Amino acid sequence: MKQKTTLRTPRHIAIIMDGNGRWAKKQGFARVKGHEAGAESVRTAIRCCRNAGVQYLTLYAFSVENWVRPKAEVAALMQLLRRFLKNNEHELHENQVRLRVSGRLQDLPEDVQREINRVMEATKHYDAGQLILALSYGGRTELTEAMQKIARQVKAGELPPESITEETITQNLYLPDVPDPDLMIRTSGELRLSNFLLWQLSYAELYFDDVLWPDFREPHFQKALENYSKRKRRFGDIE
Repeated sequence: MKQKTTLRTPRHIAIIMDGNGRWAKKQGFARVKGHEAGAESVRTAIRCCRNAGVQYLTLYAFSVENWVRPKAEVAALMQLLRRFLKNNEHELHENQVRLRVSGRLQDLPEDVQREINRVMEATKHYDAGQLILALSYGGRTELTEAMQKIARQVKAGELPPESITEETITQNLYLPDVPDPDLMIRTSGELRLSNFLLWQLSYAELYFDDVLWPDFREPHFQKALENYSKRKRRFGDIE
C-alpha cells in the first residue's frame, strides 16, 4: 500500500478567485452565472482548508476597482454574497469558524452590511478557524488609510515619527491580528497580485493555476498544497 505523504500545511491561505466571467463566456452564459458557479468553488476551498488544518482563509471577493463594473452585475454580486452567507452560515457554526471582513464594509449596500455584521457577530467567539472576505478591498487603499491613521497619531503627539516601524504599519491595517498569508493562490492563469494584500504578501509563496475559478476543485487545491510543501521559505536567510 502506498504511504500517504504528509504535507506542510500553510497557516494562512489567500486566494484571488479569478475567471468567473471568462467561464461564463465559454459556456455562453451571462457573467453573473459565472459568479454563481464560483460560489461552489468557495465552498470547496473552505472545506479543503478545514480538512487540511489551515487556520485562516482570505478570499478576494470584491475589490475597490470592481465598483466600475456594470451596475446590474455589481447588484447581482452583492445579492449573491448575501444569499451565500444566509445559505452557508450553518457550516460556520457547525465547524466553529469565525467570519471576518477586510476592506471598506461601509461601501456595500446596507442590507448586505446588515447580513455580514449579523453573521460576524454570531461567529465572533469561534476559534477553530477564520474565513476572511476581502470586500471593497484594495491593498493601496488599505495602506493609504493606515498612513492616515498613523499621521493622525503623530499630529496628536501620541507617536513620535522616529518611532514608526514596520510593526506600527501592521498594527494600523484592517486586521492587524491576522498573520500574513503563507500561500497565495490565483486561478485563471493571470500572473499578478491585482492590488491584493500588498503589505501582507511580501514573503508569501505565490501559486498560479490556469484553471478558471468555477472549475477549481479539491484536486487543484491539493496540487497547490503539494507545491507549497516543496518550497523552501528562507525569509532572506541562506539554506
